[in-house]
Amino acid sequence: MDQQHWPTVADLVDRGAWYRNKGIVLVNLCIALALLTSYTNGFDGSMTNGLQILDQWEEYFGNPTGSTLGILTSVQNIGGFIALPAAPFITDGLGRRKAIFIGGVIMLGGVALQAQATSVTQFIIARGMIGFGMTFSINAAPLLVTELAYPTQRGSITAMYNTTWYLGSIVSAWVTFGTFRITGSTWSWRIPSILQALPSILQCTLIWFCPESPRWLISKGQDEEAKRVLGKYHGNGDIYHPLVDYEYNEIREAIALEGELGKVSYWTLFSTPGNRRRMRVIIGLGVFSQWSGNGLVSYYINIILETVGIEAAGTKTLINGILQIFNFGMAITAAMFVEKIGRRKLFLTSNFGMLIVFVGWTVTSAVFQDTGSKVAANFTIVMIFLYYAFYDIAYTPLLVAYAVEILPFTIRAKGFAVMSFTISLTLIFNQYVNPVALERLGWKYYLFYVGWLAFEAVFIFMYLWETKGRTLEQTAVLFDGEPESDGLFVEEVGVPKLRDVEKQRRQSRKIDSPPMGASDFDGKGPTSVSPAVVRRERPGTGSSTKSSEHYEMKPQYEWERGYTSPRDVKF
Repeated sequence: MDQQHWPTVADLVDRGAWYRNKGIVLVNLCIALALLTSYTNGFDGSMTNGLQILDQWEEYFGNPTGSTLGILTSVQNIGGFIALPAAPFITDGLGRRKAIFIGGVIMLGGVALQAQATSVTQFIIARGMIGFGMTFSINAAPLLVTELAYPTQRGSITAMYNTTWYLGSIVSAWVTFGTFRITGSTWSWRIPSILQALPSILQCTLIWFCPESPRWLISKGQDEEAKRVLGKYHGNGDIYHPLVDYEYNEIREAIALEGELGKVSYWTLFSTPGNRRRMRVIIGLGVFSQWSGNGLVSYYINIILETVGIEAAGTKTLINGILQIFNFGMAITAAMFVEKIGRRKLFLTSNFGMLIVFVGWTVTSAVFQDTGSKVAANFTIVMIFLYYAFYDIAYTPLLVAYAVEILPFTIRAKGFAVMSFTISLTLIFNQYVNPVALERLGWKYYLFYVGWLAFEAVFIFMYLWETKGRTLEQTAVLFDGEPESDGLFVEEVGVPKLRDVEKQRRQSRKIDSPPMGASDFDGKGPTSVSPAVVRRERPGTGSSTKSSEHYEMKPQYEWERGYTSPRDVKF
C-alpha cells in the first residue's frame, strides 16, 4: 500500500450513541452541574428585568428611575468588575471546581441579603455581592465544561453553556409573571429573589462529585489523576484506551511547550502576534455581545414596550416570558448545529441579520412615535423577536464557546477574564446610559445601534476565523499562524522553531506520523473511521508494557480491523 492515513482524534472516538457510553453519560451529568452557572446568570438578569415590571417592587423602593434605576441594574456588574482581576488566579491556582464553589458561597450570601432587603441601599449591596461571587463561577465553569467534554461533543456542549442563560431567564420571567399577581405583599418580588439561590446550593453541594479538569491536573503535575479522569469519562472506564493516550499526550505536550514561555501574566495576552489576534476577537465579541442593541430589551423591556404604547403589567410580563422561550429555542437549535455549520457562518448570518432587522425596528418605532399607529407598534414587537432570532444563533451559543476554544490552556482563564471584563465594562455603561438615553431621545437612540451593527458586521467578516473540527490544542494553534495545526506552536511564541518542536514531540512520544504538510496524502480522509490499536514498547528492550509514556500509532491499513482493549491483548 503506497498511502497511509494516520489516526487523529476523530478516528479514536466512540461513534455509537452517546447515551450508551457510561463514561460520556457521567461526564455530561457533571457538565450539566457546571452549566447551572449560566442558568444562574440568566435567572439574575431576567429577574432584574422582571422586577421593574412589578408594581409592588417599584412602590416598595420608591419608583426608581433614571440614574437610580441605572445603578440598581448595573451594580451587579460593578461587583463582577471588582472581582475580575482575582478570578483567573483562583481558577488557575485552586482549580475549576473550587472556584465554582467559592463563587457559589458568595452568591448565596448576596441572595440572602437581597431576599430580606428593606431599603434601596441593602438591595444595591446585595446585587453587588451577587455579581462579585458570580464572577468567580463564570470564570471557571465554562473552562471546566470545555476541558471535560467528550471530543465529539465539545463544540455543541460548550455552546450550550451560554444557551442555558435563557433557561434561567425563562424560569425567572415566568416566576415573576406568576408572582406579580400577589398584590399588597412584598413576596411578589422576594419569592424570585429566594429562588435564585437554588442553583448555587446545588453547585456547592454536588461539585465535589465531579472531576477536576484533566488539563488543570496535568498543569499541576497530577498526571496520574488526569489519566484516571480521561480513562473514566472519555475511555469508558479504560485508562489504556487509544483516545485516552492521544488526549493525554496532546494535552501534556501542549502544556509543557506553553510552559517554556515562562511566567504567565495579563501582559502575556498581548505579547505575541498570535495572542493579539486572539484578544482582538475576544474583546470585539465581548463588546458586540452587549452593544448590539440587545441590552435595550434584556434590561429595559419595560421602557421599550412603553415606547410603543404597551402599558399593562400583565401584557409586558407575558411578552417577556414568551420572548425568553423563543430565545432559548433559537439558541439551543443553533448550538446543535455548531459543528455542522461552523462558527464563522453563524456569526456572519447573525450580524448581517441583526443589522437589517434593527433598521426595521427603528423605522416602526419612529412611525409609532409620529402617528401612534397600532400596526407600527405590533410590527415593532415582531422586529424584536426577529432581531433576537439572529442574535441567538451566534452570540448566545458561541460567545463563550469560541472564546475559550481559541485560547491556549495557560492563558485561557486570564483571556476569558478579559472577555468578562469587557462585558462588564460595556454593561455598566449600557445599563447606566440606556435608560437615560431612551428617556431623552426615544427611538432616535436606535440610530446609534444601526451604525454600530454595520461596524460589527465588517469586523466579523475580516477577523473571525473558522475553528470547527479541531481539538482544543489544535484550535489554539490556529491563531499562531499554523493553519494545519500539525504542531503546537510557531516561531512567534518564543519557543524553538516549529519543525524542531515537532521533532521533539515525535521523539518523546514515539509517534510515527507523517512530516508537516503530508498529513493528507491525497487530500481525502479515510473511507471509514475506525479506532486504532495502540502498541506500547519498553524502550531498549523490545518487550511490551502498559505504560503510556511511549507508544506508536499504526497507519490505517494496520488498524482498520478495529480496536481491542489493551486489557484483552496478550503481550
